[in-house]
Amino acid sequence: MVKSSMLFLQIQEATYTRLCNNTKNILTVNGLYPGPTISARKGDIVYVKVINRGNKNITIHWHGVNQPRDPWSDGPEYITQCPIQPRANYTQRISFTEEEGTLWWHAHSEFDRATVHGAIVIYPKLGTTFPFRKPDKEFTLILGEWWNKNITDVYQTAVDNGGQFDLSDANTINGQPGDFMPCSANDTFKVQVEQGKTYLLRLINAALENSFFFAVSGHNVTLVGTDGSYTKPYVNEFVMITQGQTMDLLLQANQFQNSSSPYRYYIIAALYFDSNVGGPRDYNVTVAILEYKTNHSTPSIRPVLTSLPYFNDTNASAAFASGLRSLASSDHPTVVPQTVNVQMYITLSVNEQSCPNDSCAGVNGTRFAASMNNASFQSPKSKIDVLDAYYNSIAGVYTTDFPDQPPLFFNFTGDNIPEELYFVDKSTKVKVLEYNTTVEIVFQGTNMAAVMHPVHLHGHSFYVIGRGLGNFNNKTDPLSYNLVDPPFESTVGVPMNGWATIRFRAANPGVWYMHCHNEEHAIWGMDVVFITKNGYSTEAKIVPPPADKPPC
Repeated sequence: MVKSSMLFLQIQEATYTRLCNNTKNILTVNGLYPGPTISARKGDIVYVKVINRGNKNITIHWHGVNQPRDPWSDGPEYITQCPIQPRANYTQRISFTEEEGTLWWHAHSEFDRATVHGAIVIYPKLGTTFPFRKPDKEFTLILGEWWNKNITDVYQTAVDNGGQFDLSDANTINGQPGDFMPCSANDTFKVQVEQGKTYLLRLINAALENSFFFAVSGHNVTLVGTDGSYTKPYVNEFVMITQGQTMDLLLQANQFQNSSSPYRYYIIAALYFDSNVGGPRDYNVTVAILEYKTNHSTPSIRPVLTSLPYFNDTNASAAFASGLRSLASSDHPTVVPQTVNVQMYITLSVNEQSCPNDSCAGVNGTRFAASMNNASFQSPKSKIDVLDAYYNSIAGVYTTDFPDQPPLFFNFTGDNIPEELYFVDKSTKVKVLEYNTTVEIVFQGTNMAAVMHPVHLHGHSFYVIGRGLGNFNNKTDPLSYNLVDPPFESTVGVPMNGWATIRFRAANPGVWYMHCHNEEHAIWGMDVVFITKNGYSTEAKIVPPPADKPPC
């Protein structure tokens, strides 16, 4: 039996202070930063009434939730809805049909997800249990960033001048910079554990710009899930988590053997940035503290600190990713498409646009742009969302000519980039898919501002069947595809100057956004929209729009 419930999320400003006396109003949900956790069981439906008491338009996205047949509740601004205006509200339906584990929700407008985000926890259905021994307790750890500046100003300045977005001033765990940052030690997030017990760490990377190496000093972690899907147990000293990804980690509290043992350990997240062009970045390490419960009074000692791979250690990142496997059990089967109807080869690039009199703040006076297959996406100029235009057959809002391959094949990871590919035009191109087709996409990183790109697909999870460094070879690389138990994810990190291949079945009718989860790349245009057409049965058609859908 499907259980439904109702929640209320109120968008409102609240005052927060970080990094000494840097006090400012930030946009929050229910006054909390990070926002409240949404908890449910697999199979549940949660109705969320989003009430905008803030001072600006906003939308909310349920990251990793497939939302079968209901793109109206998905959330990306001007893709599936117009924004919720101040003093308005919108009730969205979250359907947890196949997800189980940890996901998250966040604002999907401008730069607002910096402070408007929170966890989603989906427990097993009643009568079932975890595919591992039930943990004694669980903790949620949300990785993020803090800007001393007003985040709307950060967004607007970069959009206006065409340059890069200002760097964050600190990385955070559950909104706190941690011991290593000025005036932050008193508020460092702490986790208390007991010797001999097992804990589930629900790890979320909510950062706009940064991927992280993550570890618990003195302890291994066992990865048991990613993006709301279980994996084979995978023991590691650290994990690498891209923007947008979630991970479920088991931790054995096994280090406090006696009164002379260390009892405090740093939980640490450090930047992973594999760009070949260097440049400024927020390299600040953020920490929380894991403390063992003791039976006697113990002076507060400095926690044990582990070392992590160097910030640009591509080999460490690739080695970690290569070990991910779906659980592929009878209760959690893996159904990888063995044949493909639609094949796409998508290049990921950072580009440029010309500015009058070279007056912008990008390279040589240009404006930064980004693209997939040299198509740089922009939201509809008419300020009507793509879903409305598709559902109501409104012409002139988008075109259906997104290319299945780049305009030119060359050495994508080499140094000699054809000059004409640096400059792009803006467009609103979509890719139309017939219902129930199987799709394979090879994402190819390029040497145009080469860096890892975390690509997120709305409305679907996909199997990551292969990845590698260098240019994809369509003769030899498919021979190494994992078609048995590849990880089932909704966000994939495409390596710097490398490739990743995904497969999914387009069995969810609707309008679905795909974009880089590095927020500045998405804003610059590294996006595309998939339209999956209706099938023949009622259960294969988009549900009608809700009555309270926000107007444009």
